[in-house]
Amino acid sequence: MAIRRDVVVIGGGHNGLVAAAYLARSGLSTLVCERRGVLGGAAVSEHPFGPGYTVTSLSYVVSLLPPALVRDLRLASHGYHVFPQGPYFAPRADGRYLSLPDDAAARRAQIAKFSARDAEAYERYQAHLADLGAVLGPLLEQIPPRLGSRRPADLWRQGMLLRHLRKLDERGAVDVTRLLTGSIADLIDRYFSSDALRGLLSVSGVIGTWAGPRSSGTAYVMLHHHIGDTGGQSGAWGFPRGGMGGVTGALAAAARSLGADLRTEAEVAAIRTRAGRVTGVTLASGEEIDAPVVVTTAHPQISFLRLLDPAELPPGFVADVRAWQTRSGTVKINLALDRLPVFASHPEFDPQVHGGTIVLAESLDDVETAFQQAVAGQPSSLPFADICIPSVFDDSLAPPGHHVMSLFTQWVPHGYADDPQPGALDAYADRVIARLETVAPGFTDSIRHRQVIGPHLMQQEYGLVGGNIFHGELSLGQMFHARPAAGYADLRTPVRGLYQAGSATHGGGGVTGIPGRNVVHQILADRRAERWRSRVRPRAESGRAESGSATGARR
Repeated sequence: MAIRRDVVVIGGGHNGLVAAAYLARSGLSTLVCERRGVLGGAAVSEHPFGPGYTVTSLSYVVSLLPPALVRDLRLASHGYHVFPQGPYFAPRADGRYLSLPDDAAARRAQIAKFSARDAEAYERYQAHLADLGAVLGPLLEQIPPRLGSRRPADLWRQGMLLRHLRKLDERGAVDVTRLLTGSIADLIDRYFSSDALRGLLSVSGVIGTWAGPRSSGTAYVMLHHHIGDTGGQSGAWGFPRGGMGGVTGALAAAARSLGADLRTEAEVAAIRTRAGRVTGVTLASGEEIDAPVVVTTAHPQISFLRLLDPAELPPGFVADVRAWQTRSGTVKINLALDRLPVFASHPEFDPQVHGGTIVLAESLDDVETAFQQAVAGQPSSLPFADICIPSVFDDSLAPPGHHVMSLFTQWVPHGYADDPQPGALDAYADRVIARLETVAPGFTDSIRHRQVIGPHLMQQEYGLVGGNIFHGELSLGQMFHARPAAGYADLRTPVRGLYQAGSATHGGGGVTGIPGRNVVHQILADRRAERWRSRVRPRAESGRAESGSATGARR
């Protein structure tokens, strides 16, 4: 016999766990069904090199998890702790390096090594981003209104959006437009000239994205990463204790403490519906779970084209989901090291270097060339890499004296999601290691173990269609009210009782938990509205009956 729950959540990634915790806190019996044998989704700590090394397989730093969410779910009491990440450090092939320390004077001196003009412009650049973040950042946490709808409730929410945007003056309105439509190269060109700084800053505009620094929309991708808060500092990033699995482990513990039931190896094979309303899910094992509410955090092309029969959905919605752009050329490389790298440009140990974000990007042109090679069907000959060594701060991740290193790199052709090309992928990883060897001689000899995760493995093992870590590209046509389909950015779907809260919804893209939290607001609001309608309907019907009786009497 089928079991019954108030809510079933599909997917035990961070958004699914956030949703489960809030739902259980609201008194709803909640079951999470996770396909894999471990919770966490793309924010998971695993042991590919044996129990001595803890590796964050995909997502590797946290920033965008709202502090209010951390407090609501008491995550600190469940082991959540973040080590602040050090600043950018970009070693160069010519033996120099560029660092961007937090101290303004030291940062100015670093940039001035390459351009005095750039050093003066950097503070204006940061102020510009802060102004834009103050306007767009709050929108990231809100449920978007249904733009174009004429329903009174939707018109009210559209009005609220307009009131928020009134904070912009004429200059601000133009700046936001340019940010949303322009490239990171367009933005950087207005401030900087040195290859060192331009190369370093361009990476934030293309990380995880099938787009080069000269592609439209990449300026916003940079701001999306810039907006964050790990302790009151906008744009700050950090390493969670225990790797990213420490984040989802704390979320899972919070959800369980509130009464949620979390099941692994419980793959959902189908979402069941009747007469346009969700009735529950069927697992791959054949087990049926009845529920009047289902929340899917899976990729939209999995949720709506595989778990549901598309014929049950409006054609326009299906067309939007089919056309959803979810390409990627990302390759994640995880390494176990028997010692820290020694950089030729900065040979002494420095937690601000080894514990920061190490970037391999000589120039913006090099990054653009790497993308264009992938577009032409060839893996990059000189991939860029965004690197961190979280074991510098967290000694639980590796044996004494050893370390784990995470390299987030791009690009291989996006077709590798369906055609993995293992030989070409290994050769690509060799080139990334060789590039690091150039700036840290002897590095290759320090590697004890290597794991290479390309788009195919991301798609097959982690459910990231196309290998896209955001569940969909952060382009202008796939943001805010368009994420992921026209009329459904409010986390509802065309099926009553079926909601969506994955990274392809607004607020997703990064470890934010925002969709998971906001979907619960929507579910509870809809439940209150349904209860109100159920109370009003009998009174209205009673009134009509009495009116009819009186009319009959008069006749």
